[in-house]
Amino acid sequence: MDKNDRCSLCGRPRKDVGILFQGVNGNVCDDCIRRGYEILKEEEQFKKEKPAKGIKLKKPKEIKAFLDDYVIGQDFAKKVLSVAVYNHYKRICQEKNDVDIEKSNIIMVGETGTGKTLLAKTIAKMLNVPFAIVDATVLTEAGYVGEDIESLLTRLLQAADYDVASAEQGIVFIDEIDKIARKGDNPSITRDVSGEGVQQGLLKLLEGSIVNVPPQGGRKHPEQKMIAVDTKNILFICGGAFEGLDKIIARRMNTQVVGYGTQKNIEKIDSKNMLQYVIPEDIRKFGLIPEIVGRLPVLAYLNPLDREALRQILTEPKNSIVNQYIKLFKIDGIDIKFEEAALDYIVDQAISFKLGARGLRSICESIMLEAMFEMPSENKKTFTVTKEYAESKLDKTAAIKFRNA
Repeated sequence: MDKNDRCSLCGRPRKDVGILFQGVNGNVCDDCIRRGYEILKEEEQFKKEKPAKGIKLKKPKEIKAFLDDYVIGQDFAKKVLSVAVYNHYKRICQEKNDVDIEKSNIIMVGETGTGKTLLAKTIAKMLNVPFAIVDATVLTEAGYVGEDIESLLTRLLQAADYDVASAEQGIVFIDEIDKIARKGDNPSITRDVSGEGVQQGLLKLLEGSIVNVPPQGGRKHPEQKMIAVDTKNILFICGGAFEGLDKIIARRMNTQVVGYGTQKNIEKIDSKNMLQYVIPEDIRKFGLIPEIVGRLPVLAYLNPLDREALRQILTEPKNSIVNQYIKLFKIDGIDIKFEEAALDYIVDQAISFKLGARGLRSICESIMLEAMFEMPSENKKTFTVTKEYAESKLDKTAAIKFRNA
């Protein structure tokens, strides 16, 4: 029999196959093409399910130990994040079976400057995965002024150098999630394009679906070709200050306490840190729709920073503010030291201005401005920041600026 009358792969003759596709140097039967297609599909699925190249997955205790090097305090939030992140990437690595583990997106509640963004950044740094921060305040429904929901994934793609497989296993931190709360507890009957409308748009991303993403952003390049991104393995971490949530929590806790033990139970409540008693129902009453709350099953709170924590933040982490200034001056060959009294003064100012950890850097910048301007041109090799120097540089004008911030 002529070799042109049989399949070049399996060797079966033309009469034993359905269709024999003829090529220049050989033939392929329909059965071999079908099997090849199935193998390709399995290979593509395997590539999607295996962890992205370079992911450094550690055990929860190891993750928390890594966070301790960069973030002061917030032990509860660190434990919650460590377990959630470990379970999320363990879920990606799982073999197919009859138990389908659902994604555990995270919502963090805490006052401004308590470390929500820093925790998310540090987790991404440790895992070596694409990471994007998006501000929820700029998001609107499609067709309105502002950014579309898909812009979240555009930034993640950019962070992954447009490697879709890598981006599909990345982390998105949505900041200021509380700013898209709907205006009342009841479903809105009018258009709420930057509140409830955005929440509805976020649902498909949080739950996991294939989204067509404009690689260069939405409206400026309408002719661009869309990129399909599957969000089922993207970890979403949401954070917000939730101003006024403490009143909702207080109201709930007072109404639940009835009977003879009322006064005793109320006394046990720490009124200075009401966020530690937060439950998903409080988040819903604040203005996040029930579907969003349901897709953010992991709830973590961050404690307000006291004086001791702020003092530690200045000096103890690997990338502490003081260490950063020491490094900056070292590049110019200058050894800089901070007196203990000067550090205490900076902390006191941050507390009085109610700026949290973020305010420490702003205050230090005002104090160090003159030194950073003058000293690189001088021959001095040592410099000590005293309390008197700090007081003189943080003048009344700076103090007024911070107080009005």
